[in-house]
Amino acid sequence: MDSNLQHKYLMAMGVQQWVPRDSGPLAAEDDSPDLDTPAAANSWQMLEIEVAGCTRCKLHRSRTQTVFGTGDRQADWLIIGEAPGADEDQQGKPFVGRAGQLLDEMLMATGLDRPSVYIANLLKCRPPSNRDPSTDEVACCQGYLQRQIELLQPRLILVVGRVAAQGLLQTTTPVGRLRNKTHYYGERKIPLVVTYHPAYLLRSPLEKRKVWQDLQFAKAVINQPRDA
Repeated sequence: MDSNLQHKYLMAMGVQQWVPRDSGPLAAEDDSPDLDTPAAANSWQMLEIEVAGCTRCKLHRSRTQTVFGTGDRQADWLIIGEAPGADEDQQGKPFVGRAGQLLDEMLMATGLDRPSVYIANLLKCRPPSNRDPSTDEVACCQGYLQRQIELLQPRLILVVGRVAAQGLLQTTTPVGRLRNKTHYYGERKIPLVVTYHPAYLLRSPLEKRKVWQDLQFAKAVINQPRDA
């Protein structure tokens, strides 16, 4: 990455000095499953079609379209947010508004970019007026995200925001107390790290440094040996 561009993203995150990445932090293990196959591609396609036609909860009545997810379907990093907003509902892609631009800056400051990760939401439809999703809405949509995780098999899940974190971890603990810890998701015990939502950072820019710390923590987690 160009050093000037990298400096720009670090400054956006409130970081004064760049700490170089260890070489090859995202290198896949040799025994990682090969998802670049016709069967895997078909599974993704069928799931996306199923989501697009979903009527399990009342959110389908007000949506413009579903927001399935985007990115590298063999990515090591899976980033999970809460639900689509107005921009996402219009474009059918997650994190495309102002919060999405800040998420891009967060990734670039960490040495990643949007094409190298996979991004999805807890919900696939926008709640009206961007309200918090109900328990029933989360329950109706939960299986879709679980199947995305099964197909992706990421090495790390980065959860941004309270609603997504509490929904995935089945807890009411605030984000501030979920940070700086390694949680584990599902039977495969996928490492999961929690941080603040980019939309929150737009309202509270002084918290950016905490997110930078969380991203560095996530990098350390993914660099640990699998049997650590």
